[in-house]
Amino acid sequence: MEKKNIIKEKSFAFAIDIVNLYRVLIEKKEFVLSRQVVRSGTSIGANIRESEHAQSKADFIHKLSISLKEANETEYWLDLLYETKYLSDIEFQNIKPKIIELLRLLTSIIKTSKNI
Repeated sequence: MEKKNIIKEKSFAFAIDIVNLYRVLIEKKEFVLSRQVVRSGTSIGANIRESEHAQSKADFIHKLSISLKEANETEYWLDLLYETKYLSDIEFQNIKPKIIELLRLLTSIIKTSKNI
């Protein structure tokens, strides 16, 4: 039985949320910011998946650091979409805690990995 990987599961679920958000933004005729958020938002999980097969501890930390950067960028795009009224209060309040959680988890895993 495979061990549960919380960050992998949460980043994949977040990517699904981002793809669904992208669809909503396209319906609102927002094409520039939506491409940015879908790129960075789905990249988080992709880099986490890559880290599963890292060649070394340094490579593992590097892949997760890229995920952290992408998560930080995604938070920026979400904040911008909200402040420019492309996201409603409800949409923003639904997704914002998820990116904050991913940022915290990634930061914690990276810090722990550096200290082992």
